[in-house]
Amino acid sequence: MANATIYSSTFGEGGNSSVDLDNTRRVFNFGDRVAELAPQQSPFFVYLNKVAKKATNDPVFKFLEQRHQWQRRNFEMHTTFTAGEEYVANEVLNAGQDFHLVCKYDNYGKVAAAAPCHFLLPGQILALKADDGVVYNFKISESATVTSSASTDADAANIAHETSDNKSSIAGEMLSVIGKVVPNGTVFTAGNKGQVVGSAWAEGTDSPLGWEDKLYDREGYTQIFKTGMNIFSGTSLATEYRGIANEFQRIWTDKLMEHKMDIEQAMLYGRGTNEARSGGADGSTGQTGAPVRTSWGILPYTESYGKVYNMSYSSSGYDAFLDAMEDFFAPESGNSGNKLVLASRKVITYLNKLGNGSFMNNSIGSSQYRLDVANVPGAFGHTVTVVNTIFGNLHFVAEPLLRGPWEDYCVAIDLGNVAYRPLVGNGVSRDTFIETNVQDNGVDGRQDQIITEAGLEIQLPETHAILKFS
Repeated sequence: MANATIYSSTFGEGGNSSVDLDNTRRVFNFGDRVAELAPQQSPFFVYLNKVAKKATNDPVFKFLEQRHQWQRRNFEMHTTFTAGEEYVANEVLNAGQDFHLVCKYDNYGKVAAAAPCHFLLPGQILALKADDGVVYNFKISESATVTSSASTDADAANIAHETSDNKSSIAGEMLSVIGKVVPNGTVFTAGNKGQVVGSAWAEGTDSPLGWEDKLYDREGYTQIFKTGMNIFSGTSLATEYRGIANEFQRIWTDKLMEHKMDIEQAMLYGRGTNEARSGGADGSTGQTGAPVRTSWGILPYTESYGKVYNMSYSSSGYDAFLDAMEDFFAPESGNSGNKLVLASRKVITYLNKLGNGSFMNNSIGSSQYRLDVANVPGAFGHTVTVVNTIFGNLHFVAEPLLRGPWEDYCVAIDLGNVAYRPLVGNGVSRDTFIETNVQDNGVDGRQDQIITEAGLEIQLPETHAILKFS
C-alpha cells in the first residue's frame, strides 16, 4: 500500500466532512480542530489558534517591530546643570551653560540604559524638573544645527547627538527660557526628568528638520512536530477489545492529544534555534545537513527580552502587584489595555483565597481604590479570573503545564503582539494534518502519523511579562 503524499490545499480548514479517519491514502487537515480538544489542558494553544493565527510561507519568518516615537520623547539630565545667574523669560543662557541629556530608548524605541536623544530638534520646547520641584521650560533656537557628534568649534551652534558617551548636548547659547524665571543657582541634578512639550516657531520661518524612528528586525522559526503510532497489524485492526472495542481509534485519540500538548509545551518553553544537522549520529534518517529548527516559547523569550517582576504571596504582594502594573502598562511600551495571563494552579489558588492577607481580601476590601477581581466564563471553555487595575485588565487563565520549576510563575501576554505561524505556501498547508498509511508497501497493517510545522512569533517583548511569586 503506497505512502500517502497528498497535502491539503487549504489553511485552517478540514477536508470533505463525509470522509472518516479510517479512509486510506488521505491527508486530513486538522489545523483548527485539534486546538479544540480539551481546551482546559492547553489554553495558550487555544488562544493562539482562535485570535492570533497567521500563516507564514517560509520556515524562517522575519517580521518588523514598530515602537511609536510620539509616546517616548522623554529624557533625563546626563550631567548636573546649575544656573550661573538668574535667567528671565526669553533670555538666552550663557555660553558654557550647556544641557547634556540622555534618553532611555534607542533609535528603535527599545529600552536602553542610556542613548542619545535623536528626537531633539531646533524649535522644540523642553520641560525639565529642577531640584526645587519646579518645572522650567526652555526653547531650542530655531537656528540651531543638528550634528551627529560634538563639534570642536566653540562657537558652533548645534544639538550634538554624541555616540561616544551616549548623550545629546545642546549649547547654552541655543537655549532660551520660556515663561517662568530661572533663579540663580537653580540645580538640575543628573537624572532629573524632562520631555519635549511641543514646538514654537516665528511667523514666516522655513520648514523644520525632522526625525524618524527605525523598525527593528527580528526572525522566528517554524518547528516540525511529528507524532507517530505503532503499526497495527491487519489482525489487530480486526480484533474487538475489552473496554474500548476499537483499539486503533482509542490510540488515535491519545495521539491527537499528545501532539497538541507537544505544541503547547513548545509554545511555552521552546528556545529558538536554526541549526544544521551535524550527521547521522542520532540514528535519524533525515537529510544530513538539513536544518533542525525550534520555535521560541513565550516564557524563555519573555525572561530574556521582556519584563520580569518578582511578586510575593504575602500581604505585601498586593502593593508590589500595583507597582508592577504601573510599570508594565506604561503606554510608551506600546501596551494594549488587556493581557492574557497564563498562571499556575498555585497562583490561581492564591488569587482566589479569602481571608486576612489574601489577594482577594486586599483587592476587594473597604477601600474604593482596591482592585476589582471577578471570576467569569471564558470564550473558549476556560474559567477566567479578571483583575481590573486602574492601568489595565489582566485575564488569568489556569495553565496546567506551569508546574514543577514553574509552579510560582505567571506569563502575562499581549495577544496583539504574538502570533501562531503555521507554514503555508505553494498551495500546501503544513498546519496540523494527519498522514495515513505511512507503513512500507506490502506490510499487512497500518501506521499513521500527525505532522505540524509551525512556530511562534513574539513581537515587542516589553509588552509581555513574567510574574514570579515567592
